[in-house]
Amino acid sequence: MGGVVFTAAGCNQQPQPQAQQNNLKIVAQEQIDQNGAKVPTATGAAPADPAGDGKANCPPVSIAVATSVSGPEAALGANVKNGVQLAVDKHNAANPGCQVQLKSFDTENDPQKATEVAPQIVDDASILGVVGPTFSGETKATGDIFNQAGVVAATPGATNVTLSQNGWKTFFRGLANDGVQAPSDAAYLKNALGDKKVCVVDDSSDFGVGFAQSMHPALGAAEDAACRISVKKGDKDFSAAVTQIKGAGADAVFYAGYYTEAALFTQQLRDAGVTATFASADGSKDPEYVKQAGAAAKDALLSCPCGPAAGSFLDEYTKKFGQEPGTYSTEAYDLATIFVKGIDSGITTRQGLLDYVRNYNGQGVGRHYQWNPDGELTTSLIWMYKVQ
Repeated sequence: MGGVVFTAAGCNQQPQPQAQQNNLKIVAQEQIDQNGAKVPTATGAAPADPAGDGKANCPPVSIAVATSVSGPEAALGANVKNGVQLAVDKHNAANPGCQVQLKSFDTENDPQKATEVAPQIVDDASILGVVGPTFSGETKATGDIFNQAGVVAATPGATNVTLSQNGWKTFFRGLANDGVQAPSDAAYLKNALGDKKVCVVDDSSDFGVGFAQSMHPALGAAEDAACRISVKKGDKDFSAAVTQIKGAGADAVFYAGYYTEAALFTQQLRDAGVTATFASADGSKDPEYVKQAGAAAKDALLSCPCGPAAGSFLDEYTKKFGQEPGTYSTEAYDLATIFVKGIDSGITTRQGLLDYVRNYNGQGVGRHYQWNPDGELTTSLIWMYKVQ
């Protein structure tokens, strides 16, 4: 049977009534495991504070943030940049003897653009590490550049499974990969929602293709091979896919891609009378969806390996930027906090920061951070969110 509607964020939509837009927001629901079952939220140690003890001393050093400041995914990029900015500003305000400069680089979620940006980061000797890139395609394109230069590149959002399989010694992922998220989502559709026939649609990006490839075996017999579809990132007309899905009579549609196209796709499905569950993941989880999709966003559920904001971080971020933290804000803040903690410990070289991150073991706002030799977290769970 059909379950709760999963939808995704996007742009270029026809405006909806303002009251419908403003009454909806993305709200964290629960953590799930790879069987789609609810997992209690861990409690315990306080998260690391970038302010430290206020006694740090260091020479002039910098960290970088590489993300999409412009382009279709700029909203997700702003979440990352703001998270890093908050951590660095908190650190610098508390430590007059150690002022860390933050240098921002715009990748536009474009692998080609990212390969132009990465050498600029590498060539700036003051930069000890980079939070980013945010997305899978640009991370894939730049991994070798950072690895060869010995620059720590800690991504707050790139989830393609293969990124940790390239032998890069400087790559660290700040959240679960699609090999965890996709099976969890598939199990949630099958087990928690009871969907029997699922269509999987990807946007042909590195993220979308990788996610879909992990979804296929996880769904197994619940996937309808007759509506396994690839569209293109940048598409605006999804009529062919909509017709195919409508003909299949699916219980659910899982869209592996980003919010810009996902919102268009969602609305076109609904306009065509398709009532199947529409599912998506972290590439689609952004408040822009609520602004653009209006009433169509109601009851939407989105998965993400990103943790919800909480405590003083939530309050400080909201006060500083005039909005609540978004997707990847928490991870970006935590990763930047780890960097400045390393600098406060006396590290002034790229190799030193690399070693510090490689051996790090501590609690953040989003989760516990400790990495295996491939740069993957040693523990990871998935969060489900609902638009309500």
